[in-house]
Amino acid sequence: MPQSLSKVYVHIVFSTKHRANQIDEPIEKSLYEYLGGICKGLECNPVQIGGYRNHVHILCLLSRKITQANLLEELKKRSSKWIKTKGLAYRNFYWQNGYGIFSVNPAEVDMVISYIKSQKKHHERRAFKNEFRAFLKKYRVEFDERYVWD
Repeated sequence: MPQSLSKVYVHIVFSTKHRANQIDEPIEKSLYEYLGGICKGLECNPVQIGGYRNHVHILCLLSRKITQANLLEELKKRSSKWIKTKGLAYRNFYWQNGYGIFSVNPAEVDMVISYIKSQKKHHERRAFKNEFRAFLKKYRVEFDERYVWD
């Protein structure tokens, strides 16, 4: 086969350091757009980006030219630098050290899009830590609770 073909959807989740509620209304839309721009620049076509006060969800197509770790490093590094330029309220903005990245079945993409779009409503009932634990259990990721949070 002379071509290298790939279509791998990934759902990325990471929070602010110590889950500080630093993603507020004045910045959230611009932040999601900026994260989408980073994805595009890395050839990881963004499908849906959203989140809630202390975390983000990114659904994108993973480029075959970049590793998961490099994608996450660039997303977090570039967006953290950018948000700190948006005013004094964001000068101490940091992302958590870790992240979650999960494969998405193409048949479930619409469901993930809907899930990301409904984050505000979703988090009226469920805290981020519980949401993230549910992802880890769903994807059968073994973890030690002591090292998941920072």
